[in-house]
Amino acid sequence: MFKALIPAAAAIALVAFAARPQTLDASIHDVPTMTWRLNYEDQTAKLTYGVDNSDQLALMITCQPGEPMAVVYGYVQPDSPRLTPATLGPTPIDPLSGGDASESFIALNDPTLAALARDGALRVVGEAGSSVIPASVQERRLAADFLAYCGSARV
Repeated sequence: MFKALIPAAAAIALVAFAARPQTLDASIHDVPTMTWRLNYEDQTAKLTYGVDNSDQLALMITCQPGEPMAVVYGYVQPDSPRLTPATLGPTPIDPLSGGDASESFIALNDPTLAALARDGALRVVGEAGSSVIPASVQERRLAADFLAYCGSARV
């Protein structure tokens, strides 16, 4: 149980720190930079928020073109009343991190996802409570591209 809490607490702390406005140069203090990324794997689009150049993700949202729902995976989840857990009951242990990252479904037209693309802010909730993950203008475009791709009827 203790082994599962350490990676979860570390990921939540990274998200909480990255969500704060940063005025100091991160490289001076060896603080990992977390950013939004958009990748495509076959027909699947993946919008991720995590540490640059690593597999350390706080949040990943995936979708297929034409599907009304996206899959949300991570230590934090969008703070939306329309978020639906993928499993009922206890969350299985994540085999990669040893933590208990959860998986949920969210409608692509959910206002929290639209706010990320429109306003550059995704309200999230996790074990440490509620916070906001910011997005730069370029990252907002990635979120808008993700939503446009997912909402299309490409085959």
